[in-house]
Parts: sequence; C-alpha cells; structure tokens
Amino acid sequence: MSGDERALGVAVIGMGWMGAVHARAYTRLRQHYPDSARYPRLIAVADDVPGRAEAGAQQYGAGRAYSDWRDLLADPEIEAVSVTVPNFLHAEIGTAVLEAGKHLWIEKPVGLTAADAAAVNRAAAAAGKQTAVGFNYRNAPAVERARELLAQGAIGDVTHARFRLFSDYAAHPDGALSWRYSRERGGNGVLGDLASHGVDLMRYLLGEIDALVADTATFISERPSPTAATSGHQLATGGELGPVENEDYVGALVRMTSGARCVLESSRVSVGEQNSYGFEIHGTAGVIRWDYRRMGELELAAGDGYQDAPVSSVFVGPSAGEYGRFQPGSANPMGYDDLKVIEAQRFLASIEQDRPVGATIADAVAMAETLDALVESANSGRWVRVGR
Repeated sequence: MSGDERALGVAVIGMGWMGAVHARAYTRLRQHYPDSARYPRLIAVADDVPGRAEAGAQQYGAGRAYSDWRDLLADPEIEAVSVTVPNFLHAEIGTAVLEAGKHLWIEKPVGLTAADAAAVNRAAAAAGKQTAVGFNYRNAPAVERARELLAQGAIGDVTHARFRLFSDYAAHPDGALSWRYSRERGGNGVLGDLASHGVDLMRYLLGEIDALVADTATFISERPSPTAATSGHQLATGGELGPVENEDYVGALVRMTSGARCVLESSRVSVGEQNSYGFEIHGTAGVIRWDYRRMGELELAAGDGYQDAPVSSVFVGPSAGEYGRFQPGSANPMGYDDLKVIEAQRFLASIEQDRPVGATIADAVAMAETLDALVESANSGRWVRVGR
C-alpha cells in the first residue's frame, strides 16, 4: 500500500478525557510506527455535551463533529470507532458500532455485567470485525518483560502474588456525584474502574482464575450532586447530597488455575495514594515487582540462593515490548499516553491481519466474569468459582 491507500478512517465517540487520549493516540501512531501497513486518519468525533465535539474536532484535526453518535455511525468513510463514553452506554454503543460494520476499540468495562460484555462479543463475531479493549497497563514494556521472565521460569514456579490498585481520585467527600457512583449508570464502583485492570494483569501474567472470596465497602456514602456536566473527578462543594450506590474498596483472596494464590486489593479513596498500581509475584526461586509510577523498572530476584537473595532494579530498554518505538535507551521514561498509542497500533494491526492482536472483548468477558464473582462473593461471604 502507499499514500492514502494505507489510511484507515477512524472516529471517537465521547470526547471527555479518555476520548482525547484516544484521539491523541490515533494522531501519534504514524510517528512511532511509520512502517505500519495501515495508519489511522481521524475523520470524526461525537459527543452530546454542547460544544465538546466541535472543540475536539478542531483540536485533533477531525473534519466532522456530531452531537449524535448515530449520525457518526452512518458516515461511510469511517471504518473503525473508539467508544469512550460513560459505562452504562458501552454495551449499546459498542454493539451498534459492530452492527454498522465497523471495527471497535472500546474502554472497559464493556457493559455493566459479564452478560453485557458477552453480548458485545457475540456481535463482534457475527459482524466479523476486530475489537480492542482498554487494558492499557499490560502494554507497559516492563510488564511484557515480566511476562517473558515468568514464562521462562526465571523465578521458578509462581507460588503467590499481590496486585494493588490504589488511588485518591474519590477520596474528597465533596467529589461530584457523577455517573461513576450510580449503580444503574456506572455499574460497579472501584471494581469496574481500577480492580478490572488488576484482574486483567493477573490473567495476562499468571493465567486463568479458578475461585475467589471477596469483601467490599463504601466509605463515603453520600456525595454532592454536580450542577453541570462533569469530566474527570471534579468537586461539587455545596451541592445537594445523594447516595453513593457502589463500592469504594475491594479486597480478595484469589486461587489461580495453576495453584498459585493471589491477593487483589483496590481502593478509589486511599488518601496519599496517587495511581499506586502494581504487582509483586513470588516464585519458588525469586520475585518480580512492578510499580506503574516507575513504569520502566522491574525489581527482580532470581537464582538458586533462596535465602538472603539480593533484589536488583532492572531498567527495561528497547528490546522490551514496544519500548524501542518510543525511547532509544534504558531508563528513559514513558508515559500513560504512550501505552494508548501501543494499544491503538495493536488495534490497527488486528484489522490489517484480520486476527486478534492485544486485548480483545474476549478478555473483557473473562474480566467481567471475575467481577461478577467478586460481587457474588462479597454479597454471600463465600468462595465463588469464576465463570461457572
């Protein structure tokens, strides 16, 4: 292919913060992957908040702005669509994108339940279209290197692990009572928002989940209602108080199919914690640790010493994952947006190769089945098998 024959018409539905991240990823992809068989051409954006679509189109060079996403799906030049709207719209719009004959890149969770995600997955199969889901932390080059090391047996057989996702974005009691805190519109709370990434990392690194027992809690039971459209995590000091309907915290004990034991813990109200995401994985001969805030670094102990084993800090470099597309040498930092560029490239590669590349809706279904099990266990106080 050459010239415009390589271009793939893409669009973004939902131009809040995440929609802007997708738009930037599309516009940057050709810079980091100049040899790609296809590259995205951002044709249109859609958002029902007055003025937001127009502003997004101007900022990111899209030629068209729609206030109704249905009009965007009727545009024949658009071949692939990003869906970055609030959670309760994911299943409806994602299914409509596929039924319109377009490939789908959608943020998690893909609907409010595993049944929602499975329905979108069936729509993808029926349409014969490729999908991608926003499990961006698995794209970090250090995470990919950790996966390689685990597969090579660098730390022996995995025995136990801990996955944490702590943040303070909801710690302020005056945080606006947005759709995120509504069961009907946001679904699960921190489960769908942060713990979903932990579940995906657990599966990506350690394999399938067998069973779990969980506990959840809501620590801030009321929040003030916003007086205008919100984006991100804004305050609404003085607004009328309303109930928070989903959880702030989850803690779980997890049994992997491999026999490994894991701890999953996540909170959106952890004062003093900003994007504190990571894992530590112990094996019979070592340990691997990763902290998102030090994205390009692993802590590693391996060998045959067992006791008093030294732990080394290892900076990943151009040979790890997609690192070399962004930086020339070890210890140069990458950022969150870079992970979304990688995600965008894998989405386009899946379209070009007509096969899954990267996380797909099938991964979202497996994650959602785990979330359903977490909810069931928290409600019953019992161990629950996943996906059964």
